[in-house]
Amino acid sequence: MTPVLLASALILLFTLGYGALCASSPFGNCRKCRGFGYQLTTDRRGRLKPGKTCRRCHGDRKRIRVGRHLFNLAARIHRDGTH
Repeated sequence: MTPVLLASALILLFTLGYGALCASSPFGNCRKCRGFGYQLTTDRRGRLKPGKTCRRCHGDRKRIRVGRHLFNLAARIHRDGTH
């Protein structure tokens, strides 16, 4: 198997795998708060406590994946063009 064929097969496999992930689970945890909905802070004794609400996800704890966002964008453009 040539290196070019192997690289294209790996890229195709990765793309299909990510597409399947976006189809089965379109939302992932927020990268900034790691799915907590707020930043963890510590008090003076060192105990963890919830801090401010996450500015990126606004406390929803989830974000839409990039692949799903691109799919939604393409579907919206197609829908607007056919009506």
